[in-house]
Amino acid sequence: MMAAPLIMVGAGHAHLVTLRDWIKQGYRAPAGSLLVTPESDAWYSGMMPGLLAGRWQAEQCRAALAPLCRAAGISLQLDRLSTLDAERGTLQLASGALLTGQVISLDCGAGTPAPANSDGSVELIGAKPFGTLYRRWRQWRDAATPARIAVLGGGPAAVELVLALQRALPSCQLTLICAGPLLGAQPHRAARITRTLLTKRGIPLYEQHEINRIQDGSLLTGDGRAVRTDAVVLATGTAAAPWQEASALATDGAGFIRITDTLQSQSHPHILASGDCATLAGCPHSGVYAVRQGAVLGHNLRALLTGSPALHHFQPQPRALALLATADAQALACYGPLALRSRAARRLKDHLDSGFMRSLQVS
Repeated sequence: MMAAPLIMVGAGHAHLVTLRDWIKQGYRAPAGSLLVTPESDAWYSGMMPGLLAGRWQAEQCRAALAPLCRAAGISLQLDRLSTLDAERGTLQLASGALLTGQVISLDCGAGTPAPANSDGSVELIGAKPFGTLYRRWRQWRDAATPARIAVLGGGPAAVELVLALQRALPSCQLTLICAGPLLGAQPHRAARITRTLLTKRGIPLYEQHEINRIQDGSLLTGDGRAVRTDAVVLATGTAAAPWQEASALATDGAGFIRITDTLQSQSHPHILASGDCATLAGCPHSGVYAVRQGAVLGHNLRALLTGSPALHHFQPQPRALALLATADAQALACYGPLALRSRAARRLKDHLDSGFMRSLQVS
């Protein structure tokens, strides 16, 4: 068994900000510290729709992890977490490696809920992890574009994806299917703008249509409606990884890790969690909030590693600006009760997204 003073699992937004900030501060993690993640690059979800729509190149949307880790004094281990024993502080990796950590930080994202009953007649691709969707999109674009693709979900990610995929695959019929109202967490005006945009672009929208079965190439709703499709992109929110409930960590009813405002596990304070794998009151599963957790996480990891009691507290902001790419020269900006689609919103989104990615480049 390999012992490490710090084990970071996943290359989510909070971990990327932590590494970036440590490098700027001249801090190097204790010798033997590890970052465990399946891929050598971290994709930035905020630029995903623009990449699929052809506005960005792949190199602009991903950060190489090796230079970041090297500059922060951390070893990069390309592997996937299989199980975690919080009581012992041990992690079993997919490769069979067994690790133990003095301090463990989890920022490993979440899965995507899928219809419970499927006969396998329709290909299902999750919007996360993005690397998988990106590789499949390239195959569709370069070799065999499906005649029909359905995007499941009613949130910002689903809207951005269905518009971007239509731009990238013009010969494919795109459909958007929501179990609830479209953009239900955004201003009513945002949904009205988006419905109009979908109509103009010939993208059918089914709201309040929960898919409970996939059979013979059709998505079947509870009221008996059948929607034919060849592939489904799942943008249906987040689902906790199965290992989380089996870890002995305190979790909520959906299996997400309960944390305090110091980002520590409520049950095991030597384990911290951030981003989509964790749950904190008033903090949605959103990249905006995960990025802002990064500064607190970086400080608190340093404090725990040095035995300092001076922990910082993360206070989720009551509202955040949402900028949705619409696969054209504009973007949809939502803040509080306000919503507006404009060129200025896209310029702001591009500025923020590209600026974040530039901040992760290490020479």
